[in-house]
Amino acid sequence: MARLTLDEKLAILSDAAKYDASCASSGGAKRDSRDGKGLGSVTGSGICHAYAPDGRCISLLKILMTNFCIYDCAYCVNRVSSNVTRARFSVEEVVSLTLEFYRRNYIEGLFLSSGIIRSPDDTMGDMVRIARTLREDHGFRGYIHLKTIPDAAPELIEQAGLYADRLSINVELPTDAGVKTLAPEKSPDQIRRTMADVRLNRDARCDKSHRGKRPPRFAPAGQSTQMIVGADAATDTDILTTSTRLYSSYRLSRVYYSAFSPIPDSSQVLPLIKPPLMREHRLYQADWLLRFYGFDVGEITGATQGGNLDLAIDPKLAWALANRHHFPVDVNRAGREMLLRVPGLGAKTVGRILATRRHRTIRYGDLMRMGARLTHARPFLTLPDWSPGGLTDSAGLRARFAPPPEQLSLL
Repeated sequence: MARLTLDEKLAILSDAAKYDASCASSGGAKRDSRDGKGLGSVTGSGICHAYAPDGRCISLLKILMTNFCIYDCAYCVNRVSSNVTRARFSVEEVVSLTLEFYRRNYIEGLFLSSGIIRSPDDTMGDMVRIARTLREDHGFRGYIHLKTIPDAAPELIEQAGLYADRLSINVELPTDAGVKTLAPEKSPDQIRRTMADVRLNRDARCDKSHRGKRPPRFAPAGQSTQMIVGADAATDTDILTTSTRLYSSYRLSRVYYSAFSPIPDSSQVLPLIKPPLMREHRLYQADWLLRFYGFDVGEITGATQGGNLDLAIDPKLAWALANRHHFPVDVNRAGREMLLRVPGLGAKTVGRILATRRHRTIRYGDLMRMGARLTHARPFLTLPDWSPGGLTDSAGLRARFAPPPEQLSLL
């Protein structure tokens, strides 16, 4: 096979990294300065956009170290039995690419994942070498996110956390049964042990030593995980229950959901249960409600039949429609917990409502200025100058929000 150039490797391994949802790319017009006019680029091979711990949107070089892999996970396009073009960066190539992209102001950090080559320890060792070389030899102070390998030795995971801002360890699938069926070479117990080790390492470095000095920081931006949704028979209830447990047990900064799409030679994988991208979107919305709006899994998934979310409307609206006896809510009297359950009222808007009503009565126009999404909120609230009347209990209320049915294509 002909030796690949660095550009060819970058094209292959940045494309292969798109399946890592832990660092999602945002859309943008394709503008660049390679024609000699202007300065900088919006997009390019391997460049994606993610959010830093302080909320800033930053550009990252997002690549796999290699898409060779010794495992044969049925849902992975890079599994050992898959017929894809393979490539591999050396440690020095990843370091050079990161520094050159950084000097040109294309990126502010590195997101690095990898297939497993030779062994988990060999692969994790190379990833640690990359991070250590950037930090110690080149004084790199940009953001580093490492997708770590749970089967690697604990000391390698510990070293990774000393150089990376964030670590992530994939739980792969929502249930242990799914992992054992579709990724039999991976151990759910080992994955959880490694996630627990990361949490313990972080906790141990939060307190000052007996000499009053803080130990070196360990993954200061926390750890995250990713699970494939739609590759097995897990319901949305199963998925969200697993996410809730993960947040609680390991203090994760984020659980990422990656919609499964069929890939060649994946006969072991079940047919798609639901349209994948919309299901992924609804799961993110439900995840947000669990973390910041006081909902529990049973409330969110109980609004529909079969333990799955309603694809036509968002989960907060679905809950409100299924629990109309709680509405309409008096905006000037209701508590924070109930206001957060009103469709169209976000956490920031609720905060503004609570602050404003200490001083004066809130009216319809005030909610508009506060950023409420009144097209969704109107049927579920009352104000001195607004009452929904019979709208809250009307039979056709759901039809106001659900998209109209579409004719399916025959092609």
